[in-house]
Amino acid sequence: MSGAVDLSGLKERATAPPPPPATSDSSGGGLAPIVDVTEATFEDEVLRRSTQVPVIVDLWATWCEPCKQLSPALEKLALEAEGRWVLAKVDVDANPRIAQAFGVQSVPTVVAIAAGQPLADFQGAQPEAQLRQWISAVEQATAGKLSGPPVGAGEEPEEPEDPRFTAAETALGEGDFSAAELAYQQILDAEPDNKDAAAALRQVKFLARTQDADAEAVAQADADLSNIDLQFVAADVELASHTPEAAFNRLIGLVSRTAGEDRDRVRTRLLQLFELFDAAEPTVVAARRKLASALY
Repeated sequence: MSGAVDLSGLKERATAPPPPPATSDSSGGGLAPIVDVTEATFEDEVLRRSTQVPVIVDLWATWCEPCKQLSPALEKLALEAEGRWVLAKVDVDANPRIAQAFGVQSVPTVVAIAAGQPLADFQGAQPEAQLRQWISAVEQATAGKLSGPPVGAGEEPEEPEDPRFTAAETALGEGDFSAAELAYQQILDAEPDNKDAAAALRQVKFLARTQDADAEAVAQADADLSNIDLQFVAADVELASHTPEAAFNRLIGLVSRTAGEDRDRVRTRLLQLFELFDAAEPTVVAARRKLASALY
């Protein structure tokens, strides 16, 4: 394009409500490949969407005769594309800031956006053959360079279920923790790097431990702070009762009071409890810091 186009100002939409989700097209498959864009929805419908697929912006006006020829042709091609690119229609009279950002001097003006930046443009009505050629060039220029899945394409087929996971989940749903643990362990034996199976196995082992946990375990552990096994059971009960901070603090305190093999044993159990959560969970992050202080 001749000259730089600054689209950053159109991101200022603090007072505008979020745009409604795109509707399905008439064929019933996926999100609409044609969207009407306003200044309030420009960031979502054009800039963000262009990180997934090219967005062809059609800047038009109701009084523009050439627009009445060009817009239907672009809409036809957008429907044929089935989500490989998106047509964003902008009424320049209703959205002057968008027209100003693109430096529109006449309508129709058509601009291709990819990864939030203008890629190519033209002005005036064009024959369908030339439109196809221009859009094909845009698609070739962006092939493999955008990050997301096609927007507006039909729904992707669901991946077939893994029968091994299905069997494990069935056993878990029936309360058969031993069978579920065995099923997940067999997956890990065959695929040591299977993170889903590893995470599920940790959860199953925890559920199995807490299934018959004594409700008085916390009081018993508080009465005998030197009993490591009681502290483990109490921490499990606290974790199952949705008070992870109490469970973590209990074992961190035990780390501070033990040494040698006992300390290693407590530390290992605490790390196992951490693994039941997302590593970025604030409670886990804080507990890891406390553990480090207790150890060193």
